[in-house]
Amino acid sequence: MSKSLYETLGVKESASADEIKKAYRKLARKYHPDINKTPEAQDKFKEINAAYEVLSDKDKKSKYDQFGDQMFGGQNFHDFAQGHGGEVDLDEILRSMFGGGFSQGGFSGSFSQGGFGGGFGSQRDRTNLDKKIAITVPFVTSILGGKHNIALDNGDSFDIKIPAGIKSSKTLRVRGKGESMHGQRGDLLIAVNVAPSPEYERRGDNLYKTIEVPLKFALFGGKIEINTPEKMVVLKVPKNTKNGQKFRLKDKGFPLDSGYGKGDLYLIADIKLPNIEELDDSLKEALEKLPE
Repeated sequence: MSKSLYETLGVKESASADEIKKAYRKLARKYHPDINKTPEAQDKFKEINAAYEVLSDKDKKSKYDQFGDQMFGGQNFHDFAQGHGGEVDLDEILRSMFGGGFSQGGFSGSFSQGGFGGGFGSQRDRTNLDKKIAITVPFVTSILGGKHNIALDNGDSFDIKIPAGIKSSKTLRVRGKGESMHGQRGDLLIAVNVAPSPEYERRGDNLYKTIEVPLKFALFGGKIEINTPEKMVVLKVPKNTKNGQKFRLKDKGFPLDSGYGKGDLYLIADIKLPNIEELDDSLKEALEKLPE
């Protein structure tokens, strides 16, 4: 019986808990996206973490040792992981598969003493039972994450978790919320769109926001309260600030795809000129004498 989770961590099936942990830590360091910048490192890092989540948990490991890669429809773990690359995080998929036994939230086929009676043959039939919908989430929710209520046409209503850093075109899967037939139930596939923001512009992982700076602060310096997606911050404006000048707030931007860290938030100064008609006459005269 193939058991490719052990191959993912590079250990034998007889490996102890300490050996599994040691192998995981070594691989996690090697493929961490902050250290390994190769294109395949991110996917490899996710597979390592997901494999360790199963093999480090006594109950999950016991179930996997009993059924092996039959749990992944006969695929090895790498192929199974790649097949879920555009949906929810792999560790969330495995939690739903192992966490509550093999019922509604897990596997659909029946299983006998030798393993799964139908294997994952019935998984192909479930594809036609999957239901697809689309939702639009607020721009700030795409940055911070949050909850979104789903109301289906059958009257079913429930909240789903929107992960921080989600982008348009991503698909979330909710198990067991699709169509039902012959005791089988498909999944709900949710295509996510992110609403545009009148306040922020996203360029890659960086955010840009235009802020008004009073002329007095631009000339002599001052402090301005700025609302960011996370919290209110105080920006110290230096003397002689120019129109269009950028101020960088490190790690206040969009979450990175790796799940570790964020881009930056750039604040663009828009100097607010006073209404000349509202100025004192002596000040007008002084301004008119300024050199060109």
